Amino acid sequence: MNKQLFTVWTFTRINTKRFFRDKLAIFFSILFPLIFLFVFGGLSGGGDNGVSFNVAVLNQSGSQYSKQFVSQLEKGKVFKVDKGITTQAQANDKMAKSQLDGTIVLKPGFGDTVKGQNHPSGKAEVIYTQNDASAGTTLTSVLNATFTDINAKYVKAEAPFTVSGTQTNERSLSSFDYTFAGLLGFSIIGIGIFGPINVFPELKKQGVLRRLHTTQLRVWQFFMSTMFSQAAIGLVSIAIQFAVAIGIFHLKVVGNYLEIIPFIVLSIFLILGIGLAVGGWAQNERQAAPLGNVIVFPMLFLSGTFFPRFLMPSWLQHVTTFLPLTPVIDGLRLLTTEGKHLVDLGPQLGLMGLWLLVIYAIAFRVFRWE
Repeated sequence: MNKQLFTVWTFTRINTKRFFRDKLAIFFSILFPLIFLFVFGGLSGGGDNGVSFNVAVLNQSGSQYSKQFVSQLEKGKVFKVDKGITTQAQANDKMAKSQLDGTIVLKPGFGDTVKGQNHPSGKAEVIYTQNDASAGTTLTSVLNATFTDINAKYVKAEAPFTVSGTQTNERSLSSFDYTFAGLLGFSIIGIGIFGPINVFPELKKQGVLRRLHTTQLRVWQFFMSTMFSQAAIGLVSIAIQFAVAIGIFHLKVVGNYLEIIPFIVLSIFLILGIGLAVGGWAQNERQAAPLGNVIVFPMLFLSGTFFPRFLMPSWLQHVTTFLPLTPVIDGLRLLTTEGKHLVDLGPQLGLMGLWLLVIYAIAFRVFRWE
């Protein structure tokens, strides 16, 4: 038994060394997921949940108060003011290109003190295009709420109806939290499926697997060595993604790494079984690539990789629950950003265990040395 395990360890080292000598493999397994991380991290705001509007501010009033008001808008986080716009024509051009959500126009006399009153007053107008009507109406509501707060400082009025807000102790997930868990799933797919379906047909073509078959190497030893080497590679790739997400996009990991790591390894083993089945069955790249794409792309788009599953119709959510990648992404999200523990992941771990049995039973049955 020790000799058999030594064989597994030897081939694990060989496979790992082969990977880190392959620049193309390093790119697609480590650098390519990082590119997606930067793209989707930038699109989702890097974990920032604050709502902001890109606006132009045209001050048609020369009052001191209007200048102070514009300065406060520029310092705030809600309005991102384009200071280079000084005319309505410039604003209209950028709004037509969807570079601005709207234009705030401070009318003449904004901030002047009317005779008989002890406070400034004025009117502001929000201009927006037909295509940005939703953002424009929201912008109008936000600006109106801002003026309501200012008005309350000058004119005291008792409101017959009021509303108050209460903060709960629960932490909600940002869009980046959802995106990051999905990107980890994308990375695991790249390591677990695309690796074997690209490498195995090439090894068969070169006759490497045929020569290995003439030795005492068994299929289970070959599978285990591949599983361990891919798990090591996957942990390196995912560790780099965690470092980038935390350092650049300010991801807050609230889970326990001692629980996250074994779950990641189990996830790699699960998805790798699909790659072993497809790569072990295919005799060449023409067979492996199409079958791999047929399996991968539905999981990428239906398992919550790039957008949350709760945006799907309810019937589709029920169907996609049983895809192999879905419990992987859900489990990663629960452990990483929601602070759950492995004992809380009964449904996910149960489904993953079932898929492990089914997938590896198929992989052992269809594997061919040549």
